[in-house]
Parts: sequence; C-alpha cells; structure tokens
Amino acid sequence: MIEDKTPQRTSIAQLGEFGLIDHLTKHFEIKNPSTLKGIGDDGAVLDFHNKKTVVSTDLLIEGVHFDLAYMPLKHLGYKAVVVNVSDIYAMNAKATQITVSVAVSNRFPLEALEELYEGITLAAKHYEVDVIGGDTTSSQKGLILSITALGEADEENIAYRNGAQQGDLLVVSGDLGAAYMGLQVLEREKQVFEVNPNNQPDLDDYTYLIERQLKPEARKDVAEILKALDVKPTSMIDISDGLSSEVMHLCKQSNVGCNVYEEKLPLDPQFINVCEEFNIDSTTIALNGGEDYELLFTIKMDDFDKIKGNPNFSVIGHMTQESEGIHLVTRANTRIELKARGWNALQEE
Repeated sequence: MIEDKTPQRTSIAQLGEFGLIDHLTKHFEIKNPSTLKGIGDDGAVLDFHNKKTVVSTDLLIEGVHFDLAYMPLKHLGYKAVVVNVSDIYAMNAKATQITVSVAVSNRFPLEALEELYEGITLAAKHYEVDVIGGDTTSSQKGLILSITALGEADEENIAYRNGAQQGDLLVVSGDLGAAYMGLQVLEREKQVFEVNPNNQPDLDDYTYLIERQLKPEARKDVAEILKALDVKPTSMIDISDGLSSEVMHLCKQSNVGCNVYEEKLPLDPQFINVCEEFNIDSTTIALNGGEDYELLFTIKMDDFDKIKGNPNFSVIGHMTQESEGIHLVTRANTRIELKARGWNALQEE
C-alpha cells in the first residue's frame, strides 16, 4: 500500500513542458466521432452536431482530497477521471471528452507522472472518453490535478436537479457508505504504519471498502439501463458529498420535501461489519459518508413497476410537498429532520 521507493528518478526539467506533454499524452487514442482534433494544437475541435453539450470540472488537491501515503498515483489518475465523468452521467448524458491539467512540485520525478497518466489512460479507455488537452505546470508544494469532462445528450434526455415533483419516487444505484469506511480503514492503517513501519497491514477483510475508496467506478451503465426500461428520471445527481447532502440539493432545486426510509438504504454486508468493528452507526455513514459516486434520481410513481426488482436500483423514499420538509423515517417509524453532515470542500469537519 505504501508508495514504492523506486530508484529510477528522471527529473521533469530534463524534458521541458512540451516534451513532457508529448511524453505523457502519446498513448491517448481518439474514439469519439465528436472529437475532430485532440491534443497537438492551440485548442481541441469538437463537433456535437445537433446534440447538447454537458460540461463539468473538478479540482483534486494533495492533502485536501487525497493522501499519497495510501493512494497510489495510478489509482489517483483513475479516480480523478471517475469523479468527473460521474457528473456527466448525473445529467443522464454520455461522457465523450476530458482535459487533464496537472501541477507538480520537484519532488515528483517523471516516473511518478507516468504512473498518474497510466491511471488516467486506463480510465479514459474504460469510460470511452477522449483526452483532448490540458496543461502541466509546477507547484510550490504537492500535487494538484484538475480535470474537465464534456459529454453529449439529446435535449429531451438531460436530467437536471430541479425536475422532481411531489409524489416522485427517490431511487439510488448501488450501495452507500462503503467509500467512507474504506477511508477510515486506510487512515487507521496509516497511523499503525507511522508507529511501526515494519508492520504490514492485513486488509483482506476490507477489500471491497478499500476499492470503493481508492478505485471507485462511475455509473456509466445507469443511463443505458433506464433507457432500456423506458424510464426518464425527473431529476438526478451523483453522490459525491453524501446522500443527505444530495437529497437536500434535489429538494431545494425542485422545491419539494422528501421522506427517506432508513430500512430501504442499500448497505453492503462488509460495510455493516466494519461499522460494527469501528463502533460507528451504519445509517449515519450511509447518509453522510460521500464519495460513493452512485447516482441518486427521482422517477414518476407510474414507472415503479419498470424498475421494481432491478438489482441495480433501490427505491429509498418519495418526494413530498415542500412544506413537509426533508426527513429520515427510522426503523422505529420516527421522523428525524435530515441535515447535511457530509463533506464540505471548504471546511473539513
């Protein structure tokens, strides 16, 4: 888990900026017909014909969003792409292109950047997005990674956050909370390692949780599944900051209230076991953990039969009139006002 102290260190300064860009980007292939010109000119050229273009961007900063003590650079590159294409899928759109910008300090040799770009290349291939440009520059300290993602969709298929109606069902893909508990396991092992560097962590019981943290996957499949089921989501968002926070975004933008049912929250068995081990309430983590990159969306009540029993989805609640507020209905059938206690990028809690 700890970074490999490889003896080979090639200084980035040896290549110069353009040499570095050529070196890191030579493996990227163009796959999408909308990409007319990718890397190699002053700007990329795209042609989406009669489709609408969706754009999203994210910044990942060392020490704020990731810790290189347990985040391998290849995983970081992969995750950085996932974080961004997830936002495109949250619009019910198809991700098609990304730009990648990196700022690095001189403590990173060329080999480290190669590892980072290996992860980016792998993710670009998996999600079938073209890398069409970006920038590299130096940083005073640490690593900063910024990715912008573009996507395309027919106008009638785009799902915004503001389309939920009273009576709509609230649906989530996958399971919740595992990425946060994966982070807790990694933080614990880091502290053990700092005390005793010879101690090798045994992480076999935590593989799923750690993978959800270090190598999450964006839900590219959801739009395709919903289309096949003939279901058009009325609103949609991805779960990056925690379920409660995202539910509140949908409610605020759509001017509705919501009841979320505790007993309906999809939890992985390994997640439940590790919550018990850490003596943490699983519902609290499922609501507030963040970084799941699952999709949260609303559908019309009439579409319930179409998604009922589908293993990809769980109906976890329904939208109410705005005056009823936003509540968690517990297993004991008490209503608790939902508050966003998830990740706040401007203030670490």
